[in-house]
Amino acid sequence: MMSHLAYEASPVPAYRPTGSPVLSLEAVQKSFGSLRVLDGLTLAVYPGEVFGFLGRNGAGKSTAIRIIMGITRCDAGQIRVFGKSLSSDVTGIRQRIGYVAQEQNMYPWMTPKVLARFVSGFYPRWDEPRFQHLMADFDLPAKRRIGTFSGGMKAKLALTIALSTRPELLILDEPTAGMDPVARREFLDLVREQTMRDGATTFFSTHLIDEIEAVADRIGIVEAGRTIYDGELDPLRNSIGTWSIAMADYVPGSVPGEFARRRLRVLREGERQGRWVMCLQFSEDLLASHEIVLNEGWRHDVMSLEDVFIAVVANA
Repeated sequence: MMSHLAYEASPVPAYRPTGSPVLSLEAVQKSFGSLRVLDGLTLAVYPGEVFGFLGRNGAGKSTAIRIIMGITRCDAGQIRVFGKSLSSDVTGIRQRIGYVAQEQNMYPWMTPKVLARFVSGFYPRWDEPRFQHLMADFDLPAKRRIGTFSGGMKAKLALTIALSTRPELLILDEPTAGMDPVARREFLDLVREQTMRDGATTFFSTHLIDEIEAVADRIGIVEAGRTIYDGELDPLRNSIGTWSIAMADYVPGSVPGEFARRRLRVLREGERQGRWVMCLQFSEDLLASHEIVLNEGWRHDVMSLEDVFIAVVANA
């Protein structure tokens, strides 16, 4: 006996990357001693998009960003920023990038006003009126010592400084680390609002799935220093599904439905909470049919983006 499950794939997003990449990494490698941190990392970021750089801690995200910023050199591969090789003009390229690091290493004795005066000398496009406007928008005290700021206030100040350089590329490296949920949400809203207003390109590195869902147009997932997914969220979400059946009804070797014969691979299967669970990654032709035929007893279990992420990185 068969049952039918209507499976409505998400509509194709209007967003599509256009133009030449603002940032591209091709087969980038980096080792520290015998430890290979980046192992052929490849990705491209296009004009005007918010690109989510997603991976668990230790996947190589921060090392990649340090290489992009010219702080660390890669062992092999090519990095191009604004169409130029990074090695051809590191200083000139950095002047066109706004950078918010995971840890805000600011002089605690400085005030935001003093810090802005210091930083402005390194950026020809520094915009003082914009700095003043953002300070007011973010409700930051211009004459208070930075050493008295909370983590969230420091992150907002770092974003204010970065945006005041009028960057063509904004790079955010785990900027909400240590923030409480309210501060995180406020920060993400600010990032999205400002980047949409400026049309700037944003490279957002994080391991927090909800942050990616909130701001990213497209994502790259990195695991063990390699890119394992590069594209939009919906195609990834729609290419992976989980089905389960009560253990009392499970016949070893059985599959959820005829569609499983076309599966690309089993990402995960086993017993969980009294049910046999199968997580499958399948081809787009199944999604296009909008209908999945299930064998008796099986059900389709809804997956969150976090479930999808875990399934992808666990099988990389």
